[in-house]
This record gives sequence, structure tokens and C-alpha cells, in this order.
Amino acid sequence: MVNTCPHLIAEFFHKAPTNTLGGSRIHYPNGIPDNDVQPNKPYVCSIQTKQFPRVTSQNLHPSSSATKQKPSKNIAAPFPPVVPNFTFPICIYIRLFDTLRMASSSRVFSSYLRTLCSLPFRRSSPGIPLSSSFFIGKSGFGSLRLTSNLRKFECRTRASMAEIITPKSKGKVQVFDAEDELAVSLAKYTADLANKFSKEKDSFTVVLSGGSLIKSLRKLVEPPFIDSVDWSKWHVFWVDERVVPKDHPNSNYFLAYNDFLSKIPIPSGNVYAINDALAAEAAADDYETCLKHLVKSKIIDQSEITGFPKFDLILLGMGPDGHVASLFPSHPLVHENTKWVTCIKDSPKPPLERISFTLPVINASPYIALVVAGASKANSVHAALGPGPSSDMLPVQMVSPDGVVTWFLDKEAASKL
Repeated sequence: MVNTCPHLIAEFFHKAPTNTLGGSRIHYPNGIPDNDVQPNKPYVCSIQTKQFPRVTSQNLHPSSSATKQKPSKNIAAPFPPVVPNFTFPICIYIRLFDTLRMASSSRVFSSYLRTLCSLPFRRSSPGIPLSSSFFIGKSGFGSLRLTSNLRKFECRTRASMAEIITPKSKGKVQVFDAEDELAVSLAKYTADLANKFSKEKDSFTVVLSGGSLIKSLRKLVEPPFIDSVDWSKWHVFWVDERVVPKDHPNSNYFLAYNDFLSKIPIPSGNVYAINDALAAEAAADDYETCLKHLVKSKIIDQSEITGFPKFDLILLGMGPDGHVASLFPSHPLVHENTKWVTCIKDSPKPPLERISFTLPVINASPYIALVVAGASKANSVHAALGPGPSSDMLPVQMVSPDGVVTWFLDKEAASKL
């Protein structure tokens, strides 16, 4: 792919008309044949692999001495030294975007892109101009913004991650090619916030959920992240729990302990598990009492606006049906707005009895990470972030914090966006 993209851009210059009114053609100084161009006809460029050497400003810019000499037979310059005013049909930009997204990490490609951006293009109407303000090229980083009368779409790519803005997104949405890359990014995100709050207030309060979220945290207990965090500052809570013994396979505490907590040196007194010796309602009341005590002792911050506890970071997963914590679609508990912790005795997903933070507590957090992986969750991701109205509001759509929400998606979960 490293050598494909410069050739593709050359194909664009080679086949696209120089203006919208006639069939002008661009001539290449290195002898690339020039095809007839029909005006006002959309062009489809095929990707071909062709080896090009690195192109520098000495063999591309009109002002350089290299352009005044006859090109060497061993040098292939994919861009003409003098580029006239031109406009591309929008279909070409969409096709070009796909190539830019896949090859954004290529240093060779970035060299071509930076040279392209430095050429003196002029705006022309009608059409979409190609200029340095439209394409931004950096080493290892590509950026593209596409605007038309019908839609606005932004995408930034770094390595194999794309950050997108969707019609319904209320924060950052990051899409990763592989779940392993998602886990690395989540580890860095969590470690950075932990260090930030530890320095600011000498503690870090983090809330875990169950399911696949704990698996996605696995990179946090590996170098270099495990050595970059002061674990003694951590205070760990659960956004929800099943009413089962702590050593039960369905227990969120059991899952977190085996795969996360047992591998890091967090003081045992800083881990606040739900009392598994109590019934559901009593366990919920007990956990809320514990949280209120920690608010009074300044371990947990409190929202000045709502009065609900304000955890530094809440790490949320999402079920295939769009539920978060133990708040399920169409269940009355999604509308609970007075309690901090509530219980559910008729969960649509076993086990039946659970306790859960309420949405006002979740939304009081300054930072929320929504971690979603797998094709089984693509429909709910589309309902939450994609275009079009939703028939029923999913609990995940009600996560609207006072702070920042960041979505961590793998490409399967984001496949329908």
C-alpha cells in the first residue's frame, strides 16, 4: 500500500479535467502518456501497484533547479511541476478519501501528500477545490474534511485508528481495525487520566463494569502502562453487580479480580466491592451509604450542579441490546433520578437480581469511556450513533455526561456506521 497511493494520486491528476468547462489535459514531463478527457464525466480510478522513489521538493517544485533539467530516466515524478487551476467531481474525493484512510501511516505517502499540499492551487467554482487548507499532511498522520450541501463528515486517522464524527455522537468516536489496538489505546487513555487526577488531587476514582470491558483493560497491566501508574492512588468501584457470591463466575468482582485487580498493587482498602451477603435491595442501599460516606470524606467528588457523586472516570461496556450497567431498554429503572444506587429484580438477562448505578450518577462523571467490540453490537452502535431517528431510546443513548464521553469501537462494532 506504501507505493500504491502516490500512483493513485498520479492517476487522479492524469485523468481528472483541469476545469469544469472543457477537456483540458495535464502533460507530464517524464513522458507519462496523457489520455483524452471528456468534460463533466465522473472518473473512476483503479488502484495499481507501481514502485515510485521518494519525491522531494527538488524534483517537484517549479522553483527548484531540478525541474529546469531534463528528468532522469530513473526518476518518476507523479506530479507535474506546474499544476493549473482545476476542480474534481465529488466522487473523486470520496474515492480518494478511502485510499487516504488506509494509507495514512505511510511515511512515503505523507511525503507525497506534503508536497501536494505545498503546490500553488487556486480555488475554482463550481466544484470542490484541492488546496493546503483542504488536505493536511503530517508524518504518520492524515486528515481530511469533506463538506457538501447534504452532509458534513470529518475523519482523522492515526495508524489503524480513525476518529469520526457521526450525526448523533456527543463526544469522541474512535474506531480501531483490531480489538488489540483498541485495548492499547484504552490503556493509554486510562493511565493518562489516572496520572492527571493523581497529581491534581492525590487520588483517582475509577468505576468498572463487567462483561468484555475487563478483557479490554488487559494492556493496562502490561508494560509500559503498569509501570507508569501510581496504583496506590486508585479507588475502584463497580457501576453494577449481579447479586451472587464474589467467587461466582457471574460476579463482576470475580471477573475483575482474576483478570485485572490481582495483577496490580492496589491497596485492598481501596477496592469497594458490593456486599454479596445482602439481598438485592439491601445491597443497593448499603452501597449508596458507602458512597455517601466517601463523598463526605472527600475521596469521591460531588457534583455542584446535581449533588450526585462525581467519579473521575467511568469505564462502561454495552450489551448487544444497548444496555449499560444493569439499565436495560424500556425498563423503568432507566428513569430513576433520585437514588444513587438501585436494584433490579426482573433483569431480562440472567441473573435476575442485580444492583446498578443510576443514570444521573453515571452522567455526573467528567470522563466516560464506552468500550464496545464485536459484530453482535453493531445494530445498537448504529442506533446510538448513526443517522436517522430511533424508535426507542436505548440506555446507551442516555449516557450524556457533564464531561466528555469517548467511544472505543472495533471495526466490527462500527461496521454499520
